[in-house]
Amino acid sequence: MRVLITGNMGYVGPIVTRHLRQVYPNAELIGFDAGYFAHCLTGVLTLPERLLNQQHFGDIRDFPAEFLDGVDAVVHLAAVSNDPMGNKFEQVTEDINYKASARIATLARDSGVKNFVFASSCSVYGAAGEQARREDNEVNPLTAYARSKIATEQALSSLDLGDMAATCLRFATACGMSDRLRLDLVLNDFAACAVALGEITVLSDGTPWRPLIDVHDMARAIDWAAHRRADNGGGFLVVNVGADAWNYQVKELAQAVAAAVPGTKVSINIAAPPDKRSYRVDFSRFRALAPRHVPAMTLENSIAALVTGLIDMGFANRDFRNSQHMRLKVLESHIAAGRLLPSLRWQNGAGLGAPG
Repeated sequence: MRVLITGNMGYVGPIVTRHLRQVYPNAELIGFDAGYFAHCLTGVLTLPERLLNQQHFGDIRDFPAEFLDGVDAVVHLAAVSNDPMGNKFEQVTEDINYKASARIATLARDSGVKNFVFASSCSVYGAAGEQARREDNEVNPLTAYARSKIATEQALSSLDLGDMAATCLRFATACGMSDRLRLDLVLNDFAACAVALGEITVLSDGTPWRPLIDVHDMARAIDWAAHRRADNGGGFLVVNVGADAWNYQVKELAQAVAAAVPGTKVSINIAAPPDKRSYRVDFSRFRALAPRHVPAMTLENSIAALVTGLIDMGFANRDFRNSQHMRLKVLESHIAAGRLLPSLRWQNGAGLGAPG
């Protein structure tokens, strides 16, 4: 089995790589990444990419078709990966998240790839009220990031896939410990607040709903999708990925983290206007199609791993929201130093590795 993982040097990629290597020790695993966040390692002693057979560096907008020769499955993680980045780099988000994604799917089909796995997002539901959203419900994307995910899903749905199965995994909000930890995700932010500050500050009124999924369970879902047959869900499939029990209000998440770190205070801005991005999600389709790959982690498991990981790192950065643990801050620092252009292309055309 030969698997290409795009965007493998981000937050989710190292966990996906480790999972696939453990489950398929003889697989040929290939990474392709721009290297924006390659240096953002957290709590590890070895480079996670050591588990790959090959690591390529480059811009996904210029992805070389020859890298797909002999590939059985493409795991497409490469993206401008959250709302703050999408809002600041809106055109780039469309170019990378949508146009480049549609192109690589077409190249994959033409190269005889059997499975194309697209990392989509439940954020496409936007402001969804109290009813849990199913895949056939109307979407309401509120951000450039969410709009780019829907655009790619639509492009894949209209593509003549031939013999290739395409799976759009609408992931719940990611959380959990990683070799390249992000702290611009709600649960991870709360854990960092608890460890470094002893106080969790909820910037909203705490009422918005968020479904969550641990990165390790994301890897298990990707494993399933990379092997999914068309007779299990159809040649083209959109599926919510997570667990019904993981639908939480933001204030519940803060309280759960505080309970895991004794002495932590929780401050909720009850005067703040409600966050429009509030949605609960129904995960019954995924449960029916992939019963052996449904999430195995609990919220308590994820929090414990985050807290332990942060403590083991000696994490004490009280100003972490301005650190390299925030992906937008990393891009801004690259641009300010002249390494990266506002188009998110490396200066002087360099795209051959992480900057020094």
